[in-house]
Amino acid sequence: MATKTPITVAHGDGIGPEIMAATLHILESAGAQLDIETIEIGEKVYLSGNSSGIAQSSIDSLRRTKVFLKAPITTPQGGGFKSLNVTTRKMLGLYANIRPCVSYHPYVDTKHPVMDVVIVRENEEDLYAGIEYQLSADVTQSLKLITRRGTERIVRYAFEYAKANGRKKVTCFTKDNIMKISDGLFHKVFDELGKQYPEIEQEHWIVDIGAAKLADTPEIFDVIVMPNLYGDILSDVAAQIAGSVGLAGSSNVGMEYAMFEAIHGSAPRRAGQNLANPSGLLLGGVMMLAHIGQPEIAARVHNAWLKTLEDGVHTYDIFQEGVSKTKVGTKEFAQAVVDRLGQMPEKLKAVEYKALPKLPEPAYPHYDKIEQSGVDIFVNYEGDANELGQKIEKLGTDKLKLVFISNRGTKVYPGGGADVVKADQWRCRFEGDRTQITPRDILALYTSFVDGGFNIIKSEGLFYYDDQRGYSLGQGQ
Repeated sequence: MATKTPITVAHGDGIGPEIMAATLHILESAGAQLDIETIEIGEKVYLSGNSSGIAQSSIDSLRRTKVFLKAPITTPQGGGFKSLNVTTRKMLGLYANIRPCVSYHPYVDTKHPVMDVVIVRENEEDLYAGIEYQLSADVTQSLKLITRRGTERIVRYAFEYAKANGRKKVTCFTKDNIMKISDGLFHKVFDELGKQYPEIEQEHWIVDIGAAKLADTPEIFDVIVMPNLYGDILSDVAAQIAGSVGLAGSSNVGMEYAMFEAIHGSAPRRAGQNLANPSGLLLGGVMMLAHIGQPEIAARVHNAWLKTLEDGVHTYDIFQEGVSKTKVGTKEFAQAVVDRLGQMPEKLKAVEYKALPKLPEPAYPHYDKIEQSGVDIFVNYEGDANELGQKIEKLGTDKLKLVFISNRGTKVYPGGGADVVKADQWRCRFEGDRTQITPRDILALYTSFVDGGFNIIKSEGLFYYDDQRGYSLGQGQ
């Protein structure tokens, strides 16, 4: 008898219990070998006073099984309640979010009948690191973090996913024409790792025109890998234009743990009526089966589901007069899929799955030489740029001289930006000979600012890494 794989299951809120029951019925009928631990998450846990929506005993279950099949939950309205998805992603290190966005023409209405795109989204860093500050009365800041190791993880996952699933092309979306260092690193790593997959076509798009092409002609894309923010936005766009938001499954994968779910919400207005379409959660479950080493069962379920769509057995949300043949409820749809296990679709493309290999943990990058060439010091000031510049210039030391002052990224001193609308925060860049500057020189400059009566809001070191500049030039530099 095959060994059962332990998984943790949460039935969720709203329509969650119904679609989870339907999903498990189909998976187990198909022969999935699952050892299920059931946990409580969501609204009841929140309202019991747990702001995270998940109890420690449930976290312990996740750490034991390492696999989480999760139905939608309801987060109570009002402040103070944390996003359970964000909590789970961070806690378990779920760095990759994978969303297949497929059209099922003519059985599901869509403007893009041949769309078959997989969005692979980095899931932990970028602006979603959540590091924000109010720096002055006028200025707030959110830090965009792109790490080499985080990028290597997600890019390699995208290529390995393409390789395992017979995909022909991987596309990278960034905005590295503007964010040359952060998004530039993402693009650079994509190009570097891509050399290890010569059999897969590779391309890079600037995200704005890439998004426009995705919305207009999605059939030109196959697998798309993106940093967190772009991936979050465009995976929803892709699901919507495929015509199948309610049908889309999603996986969140880490080095040790994984979570699988539908992308839709808990729809409490539809709860308890045997109306909900279980397809999104079911396809999340299919992705789970492939992940835990049961790819044959995954394909068996997925192809039976496709055959059900072809046969016109549809729930209310996708029912179309003249296309659909039978309108069914949640339980009846699940049974229709079970009845077709072992059958293959005739018009829709049949699928097969292969388990991805265990991916290596990226090594920490190393530089032989790191040198500090200066520092950007940010200060509060309300007044004229030239007056500020003359004051700041006097604060320089023998080793560190003022290069420029900028406001909201635009140079205002010396000799520029007279018509710029200015905030009350100013960046003052000091640079010198990077072979001579020590931490004490930086400290001496800070002391000079304090003695000059300035409040330092923040500072950023300016470094060279193996003779490569590690910061963006200012306007006019």
